[in-house]
Amino acid sequence: MSSTRRMRPADPTVPLVGTVRVDERTKRLTTRLQTGEIAVIDHGDLDQVSAHALVACSPAAVVNAAASTTGAYPNMGPRILLDAGIPLLDRAGPEVMDVAEGSTVTIKEGEVWVGGALVASADRLTPEQVTDQMERARANLSDQIEAFSHNTMEYVRAERELLLDGIGVPELRTDFAGRYALVVVRGYHYKQDLQALRPFLRDARPVLIGVDGGADALLEMGLAPDVIVGDMDSVSDRALTSGAEIVVHAYRDGRAPGLERVEQLGVTDAVILPATGTSEDIAMLLADELGAELIVAVGTHATLVEFLDKGRQGMASTFLTRLRVGSKLVDAKGVSLLYRSGISTMSLVWLVLAGLFALGVALATTPAGRAFFGVVAVRWDDIWAWIEGLF
Repeated sequence: MSSTRRMRPADPTVPLVGTVRVDERTKRLTTRLQTGEIAVIDHGDLDQVSAHALVACSPAAVVNAAASTTGAYPNMGPRILLDAGIPLLDRAGPEVMDVAEGSTVTIKEGEVWVGGALVASADRLTPEQVTDQMERARANLSDQIEAFSHNTMEYVRAERELLLDGIGVPELRTDFAGRYALVVVRGYHYKQDLQALRPFLRDARPVLIGVDGGADALLEMGLAPDVIVGDMDSVSDRALTSGAEIVVHAYRDGRAPGLERVEQLGVTDAVILPATGTSEDIAMLLADELGAELIVAVGTHATLVEFLDKGRQGMASTFLTRLRVGSKLVDAKGVSLLYRSGISTMSLVWLVLAGLFALGVALATTPAGRAFFGVVAVRWDDIWAWIEGLF
């Protein structure tokens, strides 16, 4: 169930005016999008995680150059935006991406204006349209399952060395041997899962691994990541300069596009790790091969819709990773259930009060205790007399 609060939709006849932020990468846009601004994105099949990130920024509207739902599968992104009361203008066309960052944009129903010039016409989605698109997308889901399964098996054949040989283990300062590891991806319900894991984090003190933006999720919780793994396209400068060890996920041929950004921030000891698969897979394999006893996953992807949300055509690397890591890997929800306290706050209050009462009774049976309570009684009489004197 979505945690987004349902709000009354804005009146489509009232023009919206705001500063525009433009980026073809939605997760990159949300790092600079401010409240009341207008987001311009190019995101076919808007996914849940991106939609929640947009909602958290509280934009005045979202303009999508692409189709927010293509019909390939029932993606929840458009519904999340509309439930939050954020207007969504769909299929605005590629020309809207040419609007200059920081321009003042006016939205009149489905039209996007800059100054006195009309730059794009879009379809302002209604809840009824989104519901109809979702129903039609569900009808196509069986075809997606068949194609997804076929692609997965093809990739398994191509990437089977991942299961047999693993990845090359780089040298890291962080000691994993015999410890628990927490792998955090800024994915589904990651905030709730991290909150629920606080007792586990306090007791186990695991190695904290942030996968790209997962490092910022840890910082938001007041936790310092030990290791950051990823292609560095959605992690903040603050996280990269936090002192964590940086592992740049590179292509198999050694190309690492994210390394340049890391080095520009003055991080000179970043490790390059060429490997197939997703960055979250690499983080798990890294923890496994460096000797972690248990790997707890937060926000990782496991269902068909989650993989389709990420634009994956198969899940070979994830499938192989789970086979290789085996029983070491557990989901955050399972761990939080084991560490959940069975004593409520009110029960603890009553327990403390009962203990204080028992202590008072015990003191009253001793000469020293009786003398103490006598002094307290005299003091109380003096205070009460002083209060009565005020009135």
